[in-house]
Amino acid sequence: MAPSFLGTRNGSDRRDSRAEGNGMAQRPSKGARLKDVAARADVSIKTVSNVVRGQVRVAEPTRQRVLRAIDELDYRPHASARHLRTGRSGVIALAVPELVQPYFAELAAAVIAAAAESGVSVLIEDTGGDPAAELSAACGLSDPLIDGVLLSPQHLDQNALARRERRVPLVLLGERDYEVPADHVLVDSVAAAREATAHLLALGRRRVAAIGFQNNPPHATSQQRARGYHEALHAAAVPYDPELTPPVGDFSRTEGAAAMRALLALPEPPDAVFCFSDLLASGVLRAAYDHGLRVPQDLAVVGFDDIEETRFCVPSLSTVAPDKPQLARLAVQALLGRIAGDPDAPHTTRHATHRLVRRESSTLPTAG
Repeated sequence: MAPSFLGTRNGSDRRDSRAEGNGMAQRPSKGARLKDVAARADVSIKTVSNVVRGQVRVAEPTRQRVLRAIDELDYRPHASARHLRTGRSGVIALAVPELVQPYFAELAAAVIAAAAESGVSVLIEDTGGDPAAELSAACGLSDPLIDGVLLSPQHLDQNALARRERRVPLVLLGERDYEVPADHVLVDSVAAAREATAHLLALGRRRVAAIGFQNNPPHATSQQRARGYHEALHAAAVPYDPELTPPVGDFSRTEGAAAMRALLALPEPPDAVFCFSDLLASGVLRAAYDHGLRVPQDLAVVGFDDIEETRFCVPSLSTVAPDKPQLARLAVQALLGRIAGDPDAPHTTRHATHRLVRRESSTLPTAG
C-alpha cells in the first residue's frame, strides 16, 4: 500500500494544499469502498477494516492480499468517518524543526512508511524550531482529528511542555533531556560520537577536532556528541585542546566551512575532524578542498546522520548512521500503543541502533 501523507505545514502557513478545511481529513477515493477491497481480496469487510486500522493481528498472507487490493483500487479510508465510528481518526502528526534538512526529510519518509504499515496517515509539521510552534505541536495542533504526535523539539522549554493543556499522546524524538511525562525514542549520541572519534584516533590522528559545539544556548544534541568526543580522547590519553572545538551557530554547511577555515588558521591545524552532522562535514570538505588539502591523507573527516548525499560526495563521507527506519518504527509503535492503551501507564525510553560507516573521507583504499 502506498504510504499516506496528508501534507506539510509550517509555522507561518498552516494551510494544507492537499485537503480542505483544517487540512486533516483525507478525501475518500471516489470509486473504491471497503466492500470493494474485501471483494477484490476475497476476505470479509471486517478483515479489511482490521488491516486498515492495524489494531488486530491479521495473518501475514491475508494482510498482504488486502494491501494489494487497497493499492490496486486506490482505496483511501475517510479519516472523519473513522473518527465518528471509533473516536480515532487514524491521523498522527510528525513535528520537526526543519523539513528542508535532509536528515529530517529522510526521517519523515521513514515515519510515513512505518505508519502506513498500520494503516495510519501522517501530517508533517515544520515548526522552524520556534518554541510556540513546538508547544502547539505537543498539544496536538489544537485539532481534534490528531490522534497523537511525534515531536522532535529544538527550543521548547521543559516547563512549558510539562504544563501543556491538551494531553494528546506524545512521543519525543532526538537527544532531549526533558523530564516530562512522554515516551522517548532516540539514538545513543554519546556512544555514537565516542565511536566516531575513536575511529579517527585509531588511524593515528592526534589533532582530532570536533565541529558542532553549541554553547549559546546549549543544545542536547551538541552536548551529548561533545561528551562522546571527550570520552574518546580521554580513553586514548589524548589531551583536550579547546582550540580544536570552534563553536557553531547551527548544523549547516556554511557553519561547517567557517569552522574549518578557523581551524586551518591555527599554528597547528587538525589532522582529523569529527562533525556533529553530515551538513557540517559537507562544509568541512569544501573548506579543505579550497585550502588544497587531500582527504583523507591530510585530513580525515567523519560526519553524523548518514544522509543520502554522503554516499555521492567526493570523497564519500564516513559517518555515523542511525537506523532511521528502526527509529521510525519504534516511534510509531510507541505512539500507537499509547493511543490504544492506558494514557497513565509508565512512560518508556527506546533506543534505535546506529553504526559507523567507514568511507573514503577517513579510509584510504587498499592496494589490490
